[in-house]
Order: sequence, then C-alpha cells, then structure tokens
Amino acid sequence: MSKTDAVPFESTLFVKDHCLCLAAQRAARALARRFDEALKPVGLTSGQFSLLHALNRETPPSIGAVASLLAMDRTTLTANLKPLERRGLLIAAVDPADRRGRRLTLTDAGLATLSAAMPIWRATHGEIDERLAALDGDLLRKGLAALA
Repeated sequence: MSKTDAVPFESTLFVKDHCLCLAAQRAARALARRFDEALKPVGLTSGQFSLLHALNRETPPSIGAVASLLAMDRTTLTANLKPLERRGLLIAAVDPADRRGRRLTLTDAGLATLSAAMPIWRATHGEIDERLAALDGDLLRKGLAALA
C-alpha cells in the first residue's frame, strides 16, 4: 500500500466521533469494568451476574434459550457456564424432553449469590442512572434494544 492509498487521519477522527459501534464498545467495556469491580465482593463478574439472572426462571431454560437472551453463541455460553457450575452455582442437567439438550438450573448457592449481588447491582446502577440524569435512560435502553 502506497502512502497515497493511505486513509487520511481525518477519517480516523471522523470514525472516532461518529461510529456507533465504537461508542457502544467503549461504553460496554466501561460499564462492564464498573460492574465487575462492584460485584467482586460476591465473586461475580458483570457477565456472570447477567448469566445467573438469565437462569432465574420458574422453568429451567435450555442452553439455546439462554444463548439467545444474552446474544451469545452456544459454545461461548457453554464456556461461561463451566466456572459457575464448578462453583456449584448452577446445574446443567439432561433435558427430559430432548436428551440431546441441557436445562440450566440455579442451585441454592446460585440463588444466594444472586440475592447477595442484587443490592450491589441496584446501588451501582443507581449511580450510573444519576450520571445519565440528563438523558432519557428508557430511551437509551430502547435504542440499544433496537440495535440488538
């Protein structure tokens, strides 16, 4: 590639200031770091907290249903389940309706961990909502959901 084919630095600045994907990635990383730090006392990351919540249902969900909810592929979800299963926070059992599938259930320890994490999540989320007070949080969530 010759110097004449190079992308001008002005393009880089334009992308930095206008790219929704970059802005969403940066915001997601910052939010994840903030929640990761807040949830350390209960031994969870922000992703694990979301995963446990995805399992908090009346009927144990399938791996496919949880992967869909969290917008993850099944192999990534399976890899993320393993440490939580080793900690005894969930059980992956054979689906009685389809022996090829698995159903995911929170254990009592998983429910207790999720319960301990909720006040931390609420407080952290409240702080974030305060920082976003000038924005319509519901509108932001709707916009993000529309992109998902």
